[in-house]
Amino acid sequence: MPGHSATLETLLRVIRELRRGYDRSAADVGLTLSRARVLTTLAGMEGATQAELAAALGIEPPTLKRQVEALERDGFLERRGIDGDARKRALFLTAKAQSAGITKFVRALRSELFEGVAEEDLPRVHAALERIAANAARLSRP
Repeated sequence: MPGHSATLETLLRVIRELRRGYDRSAADVGLTLSRARVLTTLAGMEGATQAELAAALGIEPPTLKRQVEALERDGFLERRGIDGDARKRALFLTAKAQSAGITKFVRALRSELFEGVAEEDLPRVHAALERIAANAARLSRP
């Protein structure tokens, strides 16, 4: 259909530009892209469990566990016990993570990325992108 090719190319360009910004910001503070992604996602859901964060990232819990351990060791996040459940731990950013360039990049990204997009258009944009993401996920299933 007309327009699909141009839309796909635009989506790919958005992905490339976001990745380039993430890579640059992550490298500036000594992080890998995957670890920076953990921090930026956690910034929006502090107090989440590892299972909740893994689900939000779309990765397996054992993969996240390795990332969390490294980020904790490097002083970017901390695990705190959850009242009433000694087995679960909540994740929080440290002051080091809060002041790191990656979190500043994400704050700027959130404020600048949708510049010029009307507020009333955002629900439709979001719905369309969710549909495209679901379709893409379906393509990758065996």
